[in-house]
Amino acid sequence: MTTDATPWDFAATCATALRAAQRVLDMGTGGGETLLALRDRALAEGGPLPASITATEGWPANVPVARAALAPHGIDVVAFGQPDDDPAPAPMPFGDGTFDLVLDRHESYHPVEVARVLAPGGTFLTQQVGGDELGELRDLLGHEPAAPHVRYAPFRQALLDAGLEVTDGAEHVGRYTFVDVAALVAYLQRVPWQVPEDFTVDRYADRLLELHRRTGGGPVALTMTRFWLRARRRT
Repeated sequence: MTTDATPWDFAATCATALRAAQRVLDMGTGGGETLLALRDRALAEGGPLPASITATEGWPANVPVARAALAPHGIDVVAFGQPDDDPAPAPMPFGDGTFDLVLDRHESYHPVEVARVLAPGGTFLTQQVGGDELGELRDLLGHEPAAPHVRYAPFRQALLDAGLEVTDGAEHVGRYTFVDVAALVAYLQRVPWQVPEDFTVDRYADRLLELHRRTGGGPVALTMTRFWLRARRRT
């Protein structure tokens, strides 16, 4: 699988912000590999590094992986996730104004909680996967999007409603390209939220074989959507 590049460089933006921050939160760190790459990039670009970095991770299987990767660098990992469509989310386990930088790459968040843990003058950076992407796949398999509410305009407005100042952001529509249907199927095994709950290759074989015939056994292109936002808590 390949993906189109976005017109912005989110990693570069985050690395630059890291060099200017002292207390950082990385939301949804996964296995910690992206955060370490950002840390290395900030170091390579002249540092300095923040005095304190904390990470959260909501998928239980990832928590020990992230702790093993990040602990040698003095980075604590807190087991925590926060659905962005929950009207009464559990608060993040951090005090008011704890961080001057909050990073979020493809992780759900609640704007009011982000605003609460940001210090005055602090910055929030997020990149999100649009909830309306992969429409061709949903047409093929006959299911609804898992997170249709994840879209640029309402997410931007929600940050404003939480009292933050949105200083930058954009959205982009590109594409995923899979070398063939087999590659697409391999990908779908890793993203079960993108397929119907009853999805198996055997159960959906007729539709997958039809896609194989339609593409002549060649590449499969699907819509990709991304957006990013930079927000600041007013002093």
